[in-house]
Order: sequence, then C-alpha cells, then structure tokens
Amino acid sequence: MDPHWDDVRIFLAVARHESLSAAGRVLKIDPATVGRRVSRLESAFGVPLFVKSPQGYALSEAGERFLAHGEAAEQAMRAATETLDGQSEGMTGQMRIGAPDGCANYLLPQVCARLGRDNPDLDIQIVALPRVVNLSRREADMAVAVSAPTAGQLLVKRITDYKLHLVATRRYLRNHPPLESLEDLRGRRMVGYIPDMIFDAELDYLDKLGIRRVPLASNSVPVQLKLLCQHAGLGIAHDFSLPAHRTLCKVLKQQISLTRSFYLVRHQADQRSQRLNRFAEALASGLRDEVIRLEALT
Repeated sequence: MDPHWDDVRIFLAVARHESLSAAGRVLKIDPATVGRRVSRLESAFGVPLFVKSPQGYALSEAGERFLAHGEAAEQAMRAATETLDGQSEGMTGQMRIGAPDGCANYLLPQVCARLGRDNPDLDIQIVALPRVVNLSRREADMAVAVSAPTAGQLLVKRITDYKLHLVATRRYLRNHPPLESLEDLRGRRMVGYIPDMIFDAELDYLDKLGIRRVPLASNSVPVQLKLLCQHAGLGIAHDFSLPAHRTLCKVLKQQISLTRSFYLVRHQADQRSQRLNRFAEALASGLRDEVIRLEALT
C-alpha cells in the first residue's frame, strides 16, 4: 500500500503532538478528521500505528518503524518544493525559531525585523520558551540554545559568546551598604530563576556564586529584569539586555563576570535544504552582530 502524502503528514503531526486535537490545531483540521485519517492509514497498513490512552496517542512499535520513513518523505517533499520554487535571491516561506526568552526578547526582534525587511516574502515566527525547544516534535524549524545538545540527530553550531554581570538599580545601591566583595552579598535580597525550574545548568548563575536563597524568582528573564528595575534587589543579567533597562548598572564587575554561549540547533536532515541553510546562516550572523552592538553600549 502506498500511503497518500497528506495522510503521512497527519500521522507525523499526531506522532509529534501525541493528541488529535493538538495535531488538528497545527494542521488547521478538525480533530475528528485527523482521527479518521489516522484510522484510514492504520486500516491500510493492517496494524495500529498508535497506542491510545487517556494521556494521548503514543506510537506503537509499528508506528515507531513508520516514523523514520514518514520523516524521510517529509524531507523529500520539502526538497521538491524548494526545487519547484526555484533559487530566488531572497528567502521565502515560513520559518519558526525557538529560543530562551532572554534571546527571544532582547535579540531576536531586531534580527528578525531586519531579515523580514530584506525578505518580504518570508514569514518568521519566534517561539519564546523558558525551556528547551523540542525539535523532534517540530516545535520549531531551528532553535537557539544555551548549551550544545549531545543527544539526537541534530546539527549544532556555536553562534557567539555573550556576557552577564551582577546588576541593580542606582537607587537600590544608594539605599544599601556598598558592595566591595562577594562576601558583601550575604543577606542581600536576590532576584533570579526559580531553582527547580532552571532548565539548563548554564543558567544556574546564583548557585555558582554560593547563593542558595532567591527571595524573588521567576522562570522568565524579562520578569526578573522588571523586578530588578523596581529596586527589589540584585540579580544576574545579560549585558545585551541592559540597554533596554537603563536604570540597571553593573556591580562587582571585576569579581563577577560570566560568559555563556548561544548555539544554533537544527534537524540533521535539514542540511540538505538550501533554504534552511541560508536562513540559518543569516540568523546566526545577525545574532552575532546584535550581541556585539548591544554589549558595546553597556
């Protein structure tokens, strides 16, 4: 039996989202229609592709085997579409980028705005998540990460380093004893991540400074910075975010200066797509330039 590509596309959406309703939202198809198409595919193969439970749709053993072939068909369809569209000077179609919310709020808007102006037929979507983006479920075409993943069939490219420092508002500093050493941080009110929601060890800044209690915490970088702007305490901030928060200034610059890196992560199979390759290169170059520009302002 040769399955129709549209049925394969629906199968992939259910496999990635583990739900008929979630797959239907992505595909803009009624969930009942999604269910009928899955049943049709299963009937044609004569085996169940999913194990259904109250928790959702999990791939069966046969479904796991078919998944690799479905993804190969998806890549072939993308390549065929690019070939038929031709190699235009600009970039076209839709690109979805997943990124931690610090990058998504303070870097990607400028970079993507420029890419959009230069490529009017390109649609760019930014998915800002305070967690690792799941590329295997196609949450995005590519993702910016703060550490290089070591598992999965992925393309990983280091984009750039960036700096972080301890910051506070000038009013906070005026109203509290001077900070001259790391010892002076003891007993100070700190702003940072919710400890049990830190999704990457590279983000556990305060623990590395020996600070265990975080009285004001959020899993969102912009929320942390807004708390700091309310003169609420001290916290670690990306240097590239400081031009957007002029009331914040660096503290103990010599003693506390952190360096982290951004990585661009993609599906390994996507390296055959010239369209995705061009966009990935433009995105990485834009992020490097924007980090340099903003850090020079601090």
